[in-house]
Amino acid sequence: MNTARIVRILSLAVQVFLPSVKDMLLMWRIARSGWFDRLYYRNQIRGLHPIWRLVPMRHYLLRGERMGFSPHPEFSPQGYLRFNPDVAAAGLSPLGHFLTLGLAEGRSARSSRASATKVEVSPPHDGRIPRFDPKRRKAPFAIHLHLHYPDLWPEFRDILITLDIQFDLFVTLTWQGKKTDWLADQIVEAIPTAQVFTLPNRGRDILPFVRLINAGALDGYEAVCKLHGKKSLHRNDGDTWRRHLVSGILPNGLATQLDHFLSDSDAAFWVADGQRYAVKTWWGCNREKTKALLRRIEMDLPNDHDFPAGSIYWAKPLMIGMIKALHLDDALFELEEGQIDGTLAHAFERGIGAIAKAAGQTVRQSSELRAKIRPSPRAPRFVSAFYLPQFHPIAENDAWWGPGYTEWSAVTSGTSVFPGHLQPLRPADFGFYDLRLPKTLAAQAALAGRAGIDAFCVYHYWFGGKRLLEEPLDRLLMEPDIDFPFYLCWANESWRRNWDGLSGEVLVAQDYKPDFETDLVASTLPYMRDARYQRPDGRRPRFVVYRPSDLPAPEQNIARMRRAWRRAGIGEVEIGAVAFHITGEAEVAEGLFDFWIEMPPHGLVKNESYVFGGAAGNLMNDASPVPGFSGVIYDYSKIAQHSVDPKYRRTLPSRTIAGIMPSWDNTARRKVRAHIARGGSPATFRKWLREMHETVLETSYRNELFINAWNEWGEKAMLEPSQTFGHLYLDVLTEVTSNKHGASVNPEQVHA
Repeated sequence: MNTARIVRILSLAVQVFLPSVKDMLLMWRIARSGWFDRLYYRNQIRGLHPIWRLVPMRHYLLRGERMGFSPHPEFSPQGYLRFNPDVAAAGLSPLGHFLTLGLAEGRSARSSRASATKVEVSPPHDGRIPRFDPKRRKAPFAIHLHLHYPDLWPEFRDILITLDIQFDLFVTLTWQGKKTDWLADQIVEAIPTAQVFTLPNRGRDILPFVRLINAGALDGYEAVCKLHGKKSLHRNDGDTWRRHLVSGILPNGLATQLDHFLSDSDAAFWVADGQRYAVKTWWGCNREKTKALLRRIEMDLPNDHDFPAGSIYWAKPLMIGMIKALHLDDALFELEEGQIDGTLAHAFERGIGAIAKAAGQTVRQSSELRAKIRPSPRAPRFVSAFYLPQFHPIAENDAWWGPGYTEWSAVTSGTSVFPGHLQPLRPADFGFYDLRLPKTLAAQAALAGRAGIDAFCVYHYWFGGKRLLEEPLDRLLMEPDIDFPFYLCWANESWRRNWDGLSGEVLVAQDYKPDFETDLVASTLPYMRDARYQRPDGRRPRFVVYRPSDLPAPEQNIARMRRAWRRAGIGEVEIGAVAFHITGEAEVAEGLFDFWIEMPPHGLVKNESYVFGGAAGNLMNDASPVPGFSGVIYDYSKIAQHSVDPKYRRTLPSRTIAGIMPSWDNTARRKVRAHIARGGSPATFRKWLREMHETVLETSYRNELFINAWNEWGEKAMLEPSQTFGHLYLDVLTEVTSNKHGASVNPEQVHA
């Protein structure tokens, strides 16, 4: 080691470990004030020397303050000097002055009344983004660029015109008068297909991005790139940081890197190297706002997660859809006053990382993108979804509930019972449909088929010879050209006024008269003889019994039903039953049925699942339900975890079809006595479905998957598009079913 280097090391050691009395007094004052966040400060500076990492406050006072680094999320040294020119003229330490004099004088580090960073006031402007036609022609990818600083356009233009992908460009500009119109003309001249919108200066780059998402501009793309003209005036390396962020996600050979990103099922966001931040280190003063943000989709803050820092990234469609589901609007974003932390825009950055984690995904950095390494698990061979035919009026419902009553009457009356509760959910694509219209069934089946659903398991309401809600299927039989694959599930429980099938006034009773089996089978024959009635094993029509334990003599009843179908010329029928209804007055032998169906949430709610109404009482704290709520609330994610637990799966009957639910919440039916799986969303559904796909489906009966349900709106268990989540549930399902080999299997593959 040469002499000069030894001298430099000794000099550094003296500076670090032998501060002057004045410096020691200032360090004591800073430490006592709480205005120095060690973790926050250290993580601003990549490659900080290990010695400085031991004593970051010394680094700040000796070097960092002059370099523009902040000691705390709410304090900007450069901003303080700009706002207080007398301090700058005197050459004083910004933080030192703030703690010794400024705080007592009422000078603000960062407040809603006065900005620490000078903000240019833009002319008044009421910009609008029109709603986009979802059927318009689109490129595979979309890029959104938000520009607040017009002088940065040439830098972005030179990058965009050289990209080796097809993309649609959306540019939002902060309105600054006529010069903004001039810039818009420049952009369109350089890229004629660009769509340019001028907006007021609010919500930084985040609100313009959200407004595009809310308008449907970014729907339907394979991936979306978010860029903005970042200068970060509170840092002295703002330009360098921006160029690093942009070049990291728009590199040479972008098409190849995008292929790697898209093929990585675990990646939700792609950022430049060094831009995946751990939120536990980077909360700043954003925790409470992030918590409130996530509550809008019934999501809690995770214990820890990463997020895409810098707000420049590629995002997958699920993330775009979940951002839309937040339903953020202009009024929620603070007025622009130069804040460097603590706004909804800052919380948004952290919140989307939490959404990715909830979906079982992560933030991927550029150097981590690789060609697909591991193959996807085999797709389910056959996918079924329970289907309710209740959505049309009948005389009985008119008498029980009032004229014109349908399931929609309950759905629209659902109300929120705890902060962030997603009630009511309303239908999107099909509206409040009437199932007496066969074209509605055709549209449902087409949409379900594209998502990989092979058949609807339609509830068959037969009560000792009396039929209810049969009209939709009966009309379908008269329309042979409608492609609606289905089979029947006999819903053999009495109807009761309180909707749970277990208690309350009996509206119509299930009557097991002698020889009921023959009449029941006769009611199924028109459907089984229809070409659209499903035979998942390739030869036997399928029939499901909802409550096997309600049968008076299960073994004899099922045997008689099988004989009746044979005598009617149907032949052998594959009979299944719902697994959670196997205990009751009559014992049901496991081998009585050809298969069983797992039907979440039934059988999956354990003591540790409850957040309200369980043995532990109320665990929801400030998210507690309204006074008078007497139902139960359990954690959707804990149910999902339990469902893939090998110990639980060993308790199920053999030959069980693995089941899953998109959500569950019967508030619409039971009001303050509801049972609610809090936190069900397309993100949490995706995580559960992927875990099932990788573990449970291999042991599921014939590798089948059963979903509860397609359209159980009254229990918020539906895959159908909603105004809140759009097509996201179906998009998530498509991930798992996209490589499905076919709907049926060969007869020799059938279990004995």
